[in-house]
Amino acid sequence: MEFLGGALGSILPFLLVLGVLIFFHEFGHYLAARSVGVHVETFSIGFGREILGWTGRGGTRWKVGWIPLGGYVKLHGQESAEDRAAAVAEARQKGEAPPEWRAGETFSGKSVAARAWVVAAGPLANLVLAAVLLAGMYMSAGRPDTAPVVTAVQAESAAARAGIAPGDRIVAIDGRATPRFEDVQAVVRLRPGQPLALTVERAGAPIELRAVPDLREVSDRFGNVQRIGLLGVSGGVAEYRRLAPAEAVLAGVGETLRISEQTLVALWQMVAGVRGTDEIGGPLRIAQLSGQVAEGGILPLIGLVALLSVNLALINLFPIPILDGGHLVMYAYEAMRGRPLPPRAQEYAFRGGLAILLAIFVLATWNDLMHLRVVDWVSRLLG
Repeated sequence: MEFLGGALGSILPFLLVLGVLIFFHEFGHYLAARSVGVHVETFSIGFGREILGWTGRGGTRWKVGWIPLGGYVKLHGQESAEDRAAAVAEARQKGEAPPEWRAGETFSGKSVAARAWVVAAGPLANLVLAAVLLAGMYMSAGRPDTAPVVTAVQAESAAARAGIAPGDRIVAIDGRATPRFEDVQAVVRLRPGQPLALTVERAGAPIELRAVPDLREVSDRFGNVQRIGLLGVSGGVAEYRRLAPAEAVLAGVGETLRISEQTLVALWQMVAGVRGTDEIGGPLRIAQLSGQVAEGGILPLIGLVALLSVNLALINLFPIPILDGGHLVMYAYEAMRGRPLPPRAQEYAFRGGLAILLAIFVLATWNDLMHLRVVDWVSRLLG
């Protein structure tokens, strides 16, 4: 049961990472709701029974639930008029006071633009969090900076076949500038087996080359396997350079955008069948990774939070009903047609969205169990 020991040792870092991500996501919704005059009834980190909570001066119930896999904000008047009438009738039937109504502070009473802003603010908060964390790291510890100059070329590699030589400076790939060696690596990693147009400076003169990165499966020190593209070149030693505040902020935003692009490209490759879906991970893998990264200190853990924050933002922006992106699609429909999607259509959409999310969760959990070798352990136990 060696996998259980590793999982248990990752609980605290996992809860810390997940708590930070959830808090900032929901706090984005909260601030946006208050900015347009919507009352927030509940701000919850986690689901299920409340284990800690208090009521703020504004009437919002701030609480922590015992199931830490998510969170939510309950907006006043988020339910439909029919649901509100049913709730009032049920309360009167039970002899209870009907729910208090705050005129002018309901979510459903706001404009489409205001509602869309409240919904979009959660993913936006996660993107801002990632940019701020990365900027802070660049100001304190510095940013790894390496010139895109080739120092060595492996024999029979993709670079050797393309004619790349030591001393070449790779200035662009497919017309996109690569000012750092890390930029070259970022593009090549996502393009195994796909032709790349390289612009190389050799002895001060530009040369156009074509390279097809080799497909390699690599394992990190934690045993995680990835399929990546490799040119087969080495660059200079990375130097950490501390950035000035303004430069660090720009670099943090740029890195957040780069991570977003890489994530979307990888997801599209999974849809297209170029990349395997076994790379999709769920809570178990995040827990394991959190514990392993935490062993390296606070800076690697902050970097992991930034990476996961971007992923959380992008996932929530997918046009799947139930997720923030699905709500935004419905608001776009309402803005164009002048009326909301019919209640029956919304119900079917939410059911379909729930089915999609459950399928993704099952796939991610299965991948986690395979990655942690739980399936192998169970097979040996039953065998």
